Amino acid sequence: MQGLKIEIIKVAERDENTPAVRGNEVIIDEVKKIDENNVPSQILIGAHENGKAFALKTMLVDFREFLIETLEGRNPSAEEALRKSLNTDDGRDPSGQPERWENLTFHNLPLVAVITVLSKMQVDVRNAETEVLNTLYTLIDAASFKFNKLEAVVIPDANYVTLGSNYSAKVFISAIDTTQKPTIMVGDQEIPVDDSGKGIYTVRPTTTGAKPWGGVIKMKAPTGEEISYPFRSSYSVGVPNVVVSPTAMNVMYLGIANPIDVSVPGVSPDNVKIRVVNGNFTSERVRRTGGEYFRGNWAVRPSKAGQNVQVIVSATDAGGKTTSYSPIEFRVKTIPKPEARFAGQNGGTISRNTAMAQQGVFALLPDFDFDLQYKITGFSMLYTDRLGDFEEPSSGSSLTARQKELLGRLTRGKYLTIKDIKAVGPDNRTVDLSPMLFKID
Repeated sequence: MQGLKIEIIKVAERDENTPAVRGNEVIIDEVKKIDENNVPSQILIGAHENGKAFALKTMLVDFREFLIETLEGRNPSAEEALRKSLNTDDGRDPSGQPERWENLTFHNLPLVAVITVLSKMQVDVRNAETEVLNTLYTLIDAASFKFNKLEAVVIPDANYVTLGSNYSAKVFISAIDTTQKPTIMVGDQEIPVDDSGKGIYTVRPTTTGAKPWGGVIKMKAPTGEEISYPFRSSYSVGVPNVVVSPTAMNVMYLGIANPIDVSVPGVSPDNVKIRVVNGNFTSERVRRTGGEYFRGNWAVRPSKAGQNVQVIVSATDAGGKTTSYSPIEFRVKTIPKPEARFAGQNGGTISRNTAMAQQGVFALLPDFDFDLQYKITGFSMLYTDRLGDFEEPSSGSSLTARQKELLGRLTRGKYLTIKDIKAVGPDNRTVDLSPMLFKID
């Protein structure tokens, strides 16, 4: 759980050396992205519900059942307390619909809340260990065995590991005698035991999936009889998660650079590469409307609309092994049509003096995150008074001399129409914009 907290903070901060992490310690006051709610969900839930919260639930369930089995029915109240404190049952969301424990616990929570939840789980686990150890201590018959140290039976370093990494677990009896080494067997293999009576079991998995394992601990009683203590455990092996997220929208737009944030937990960004289907990519940062940059150092330009863009990620770990991941798909849309503006308005009432002070017509994209510019390539002005209709065209965004003369004829209560407005965007498409109608005040 501590590793998950550190990973979430480093990915959210985009800084392997963030001051919020010192060794294996989290300094919550140093976290800058406390309200970040995308990264925790990406890591813990995942785009296809394959995030690390699912492995975490497996570990909690295995640990809870291990503790309950260790008590062997000798303390029902302690067993019930374990089921409540380490509960991972699915439930219902606020609308009453069935929902998985993983989503109910972590989905869409801000970073600071996720860290708090994980910290509480750590406390619950430690309390559960203490409760079981206290119970076991009271059940020890000091007359039968001379123990001088009490510890849990199986403590794995991790129940979920990735291909290429090691699964490691300490295996030893709950009450040990450091003056007598037990014999620990895993299958037909006897594993080494250190001076404190701990056996270290290490294996490198070569396939993914659940990996059950177990064995027996043999120890001599004061009577000379050899007593066996069977044990069992399991761990899960999976492929490391890859996170690819568009940092501007949930879709990509044709004709422009779409920023994406690509990361593989545990792999340096320098060792992560991407390939794009239905598009090309560059290593660059993209500005948003306010001028600041989007998160992410990659930009994708789709080739055509109507076909999804696929981003395929490969990563090389510290051992030199390269892993390719399943494609992440994004829908492709054309850039929204902009709105024309004259004197900062797209219609309504305008004074004669304000109209005459303008230099031209421009276009903008309201409520659009990208910093994009549309160029007006032509428009016409239509004004009607008692002498008839007067229409003057322009082949650009600026007012022509004849259009300025027309504005000089405006009188109060009459109407000015700006129509036939055309604009070209960064995708080189020419679009027709809606006309604007102004009443002269």
